[in-house]
Amino acid sequence: MSRSLRALLIILLVASCGGGRNYSAPRNLDNACSILEQRKGYARAFRATERKWGVPMHVQMATIYQESKFVANARTPLRFKLGVIPVGRQSSAYGYSQALDGTWEEYQRATGKWSAKRDNIRDATDFMGWYMAQSRDQLGIPLTDARGHYLAYHEGRTGYRRGSHNSKSWLLRVSQEVADRSVTYQAQLANCRAAR
Repeated sequence: MSRSLRALLIILLVASCGGGRNYSAPRNLDNACSILEQRKGYARAFRATERKWGVPMHVQMATIYQESKFVANARTPLRFKLGVIPVGRQSSAYGYSQALDGTWEEYQRATGKWSAKRDNIRDATDFMGWYMAQSRDQLGIPLTDARGHYLAYHEGRTGYRRGSHNSKSWLLRVSQEVADRSVTYQAQLANCRAAR
């Protein structure tokens, strides 16, 4: 084997072992304990947000499941013109929380967290806690109400206040799925060492 080929193979081998950020979803997303066991930093992030903003871990997890399936760099699908020409994404939603550019910038201004990133679990959960605490204060939604918070999260607080979600049967169905998943995650977390 030539020297240059050997050097190239070594470089490729080292690069494949790289320490880049893990953007893939954990396995077994139906089990909250499995998620936390696979991603040690998640539990710390969820607990920190629960302490700071009062949003329970299971509500955070159910919302992130629905928004991004725990994929750090999740984006909305591309839109196409004439079926083949990409013309941009459906929205600017990005990351674990699928926060829109404008809402994320509002969060950064309000909290002073200018270096916060939407693909960082700690920043994404802090954003969700901030947003949901405001929804509680402005709309009266209890922090344990995963369904109500998902509707306010999806429609925005103004849309929620107007009741825009009531004309969207698909969204009402999805919000109930979020609520059901929240209950499931809550029961699982009660017996989960990784959640402590």
